[in-house]
Amino acid sequence: MSPNFRVEHDFLGDKQIPADAYWGVHTARAVENFPISGTMISAMPDLIVAFAHVKKAAARANHQLGVLDEKRLYAVLWACEQLVAGRYHDQFVVDVIQGGAGTSTNMNANEVIANLALERLGFEKGRYDVLHPNDQVNASQSTNDVYPTAVRLALWSGIDRLLLAMAGLRASFERKAHEFERVLKIGRTQLQDAVPMTLGQEFSTYAVMLEEDEERLREARALIQEINLGATAVGTGINAPHGYTELAVGFLAKESGIPVVRAKNLVEATQDTGAFVQLSGVLKRVATKLSKTCNDLRLLSSGPQAGFGDIRLPPRQAGSSIMPGKVNPVIPEVMNQVAFEVIGNDVTVTMASEAGQLQLNAFEPIMGWSLFKSISHLSSACETLRVNCVDGIEANHELLARRVRESVTLVTALNPIIGYEKAAMIAKTAIATGLPIDEVAESLGIMTRADVEALLIPEKLTQPLRPEA
Repeated sequence: MSPNFRVEHDFLGDKQIPADAYWGVHTARAVENFPISGTMISAMPDLIVAFAHVKKAAARANHQLGVLDEKRLYAVLWACEQLVAGRYHDQFVVDVIQGGAGTSTNMNANEVIANLALERLGFEKGRYDVLHPNDQVNASQSTNDVYPTAVRLALWSGIDRLLLAMAGLRASFERKAHEFERVLKIGRTQLQDAVPMTLGQEFSTYAVMLEEDEERLREARALIQEINLGATAVGTGINAPHGYTELAVGFLAKESGIPVVRAKNLVEATQDTGAFVQLSGVLKRVATKLSKTCNDLRLLSSGPQAGFGDIRLPPRQAGSSIMPGKVNPVIPEVMNQVAFEVIGNDVTVTMASEAGQLQLNAFEPIMGWSLFKSISHLSSACETLRVNCVDGIEANHELLARRVRESVTLVTALNPIIGYEKAAMIAKTAIATGLPIDEVAESLGIMTRADVEALLIPEKLTQPLRPEA
């Protein structure tokens, strides 16, 4: 045998494993079986850290119940701590898309932890007679309870980062709403001119939408606190000692800092992926509304000469290889594309959840991968939208003021003063002549230009009428 390899054995036979690899035979077979996406589990560091927390909690529970001796316990804990610290993640080499309900990922984790622990104990990799990946590292466990538990922990961590990114973006919109609170403009409905509003009111809407979705995301996150650790294969807890579930869940909450709780019914929790569907739906909601906001930003900044031109986005890069000086709204565009991806991921999660059968859903790997992508990409998109776009938005004050003065829609504000018929007469004449309404109103003898001008302040045009003192 070459010194560059060691031989490991499973019930299918012997297999050569690179001598420096911390993964083993089960991982090697999975690598051969699933050459699908080219993206390895190492691309999901939150999941690796989550597995380490689960394995630590299981080891502590097993030790307290007499299943794992102290020497092996501390070796396993040390190995898990290496993973939590971000080390050896490159040893998680299985493709993110895999058959087997996550078994290959669990085996990969078991083997890496076992071989790290073996070296800590002074033995070579592969000495599974001393510490076995399945018999000791995976004691009292099954992929069917470990994998969904780890996925939930990893999602919780990702959601925390997304919430921070959303809050930062919301704060940016709030600052702009305050900055623009007295900037009058013409609102639009169905892409047609509507009544006046302030640019601040428009931007405050984007902040409120984000705030609402932050709350919906917290609600969805609460659902993934419930875990099935201790369920083992189908929820009956076979092969786990009495009291293991309560101990393991308690240790896991303490180790991870995530307030996980034991599911009321472990059989139900092992097969139910409703929390993933709920979370995916909320992520779709977030993406849809952020995409709508970016549609608005692209419309409002369109131009610079033949578009809306209400606002100016910060120029980020040259917009054309053929048209000199062209600048495009590339940051809102990238958020739009992330939203399209998240909506597609939601379809994937929905179909994968529906396809579950009997006591287990075999398709949790694609659900987890889809959710991780949605959360990660939304987080990054929110951050770049804030830093590279919203923070630098400017109002086109001169254009907005001119449009308000010239807009026929101002006659709506005249209704309570002069009545519908006279207001309609002013509007019709203004459209026919192209003259601003203050000139038309004065020429018709209905109001003076000064009277009309006195109405062009935010307090009178953008709020409900107040009774005269």
